[in-house]
Amino acid sequence: MNKIDWKRKLTSRKLWVSAAGFIAGLVVAFGGGEDTADTVSGCIMSAAAVIAYTVGEGLADNGKN
Repeated sequence: MNKIDWKRKLTSRKLWVSAAGFIAGLVVAFGGGEDTADTVSGCIMSAAAVIAYTVGEGLADNGKN
């Protein structure tokens, strides 16, 4: 059975861009404005940057031990 490499997946820019686009599309589809969709996308990308940094630093710290 293949084990999922969550560290690699959570730091994938493709994952976060896809998620932001999908959710922004849902916001517009359910009546939200483009400004709201842009704000939601920005928030997702900001969270992705924090997650990628945190995971990356964790991996770097783990490699020092």
